Amino acid sequence: MDYILTTNSLTKIYGKHKAADHISINVRQGDIYGLIGRNGAGKTTLLKMISGLSAPSEGDFSLFGYKGKEKAKVMHRIGTLIEAPGIYPDLSAYENLKLKCIAMGVRDMQVIPKLLKTVGLADTGKKRVGKFSLGMKQRLGIALALVGEPDIVILDEPINGLDPQGIAEIRETIEKLNKEHNITFIISSHILEELSKIATNYAIIHNGSLIQELTQEELLQKCSERIELKTDDTSKTCTILEKMGIHKYKVVDNDTVEIFERLHDSGDITMKLAKNGVKTLKISVINEALEDYYFNLTGGNGNA
Repeated sequence: MDYILTTNSLTKIYGKHKAADHISINVRQGDIYGLIGRNGAGKTTLLKMISGLSAPSEGDFSLFGYKGKEKAKVMHRIGTLIEAPGIYPDLSAYENLKLKCIAMGVRDMQVIPKLLKTVGLADTGKKRVGKFSLGMKQRLGIALALVGEPDIVILDEPINGLDPQGIAEIRETIEKLNKEHNITFIISSHILEELSKIATNYAIIHNGSLIQELTQEELLQKCSERIELKTDDTSKTCTILEKMGIHKYKVVDNDTVEIFERLHDSGDITMKLAKNGVKTLKISVINEALEDYYFNLTGGNGNA
């Protein structure tokens, strides 16, 4: 599988503290890649290294097939919004974008109205950015990140502090850019439930380390309602399930099978197993919320 971004054991050390500890992730063109982790988990540190704002202490990453110093040729294809948007509050959205265009060497100022329209700020006119709502400022930050037509846009906590309306607006903007322009997004957040509405892939980071990398389908499967069945003969169990017309199941380990259909038929399942000489060691229905899954994976529900 071809990846446009691959990190290889990226590490950042400040003094004796490892802010990022040998993190390896893989991002494909068109992904909305979610970095999940609590505040201080190492998400921003990783994003800064990927975007060229911070040099790694160890490890490296490849970008569009380029490695090492060769990456300088394609770093302009990354747009970033890390931490607070770098905006001038006394200027309009148009004027802020004009300054970014000049800084990026973009001479065609006709791109500015297009960018404003793309992020839903076309009607702001001469209104000073200092008068914008937090959601409007975040959308302007995304527009600034889009200057130069990047292939990858990195957004660090873009919905942090927003009200539900602002969150919905940012989500719609990201989805539109991803679908209509095939822009790849790498988005950090500590709000798994919200990010799960748009992300296609995830990396869960905790205490500077990568805990898990998985697709949206894999995450939803782990969190979906299911029967967890433990028996003394997994192979025979699967044969019996098939005969019962149960095909949506997964063998987890030597004695555990997860079943994703007929969740109210656990009694029938155990009876059928018993009639065929299979002993049920444990059977239970599990319904784990996304946030619960994340907290269990990272060892508790402390400050996210």
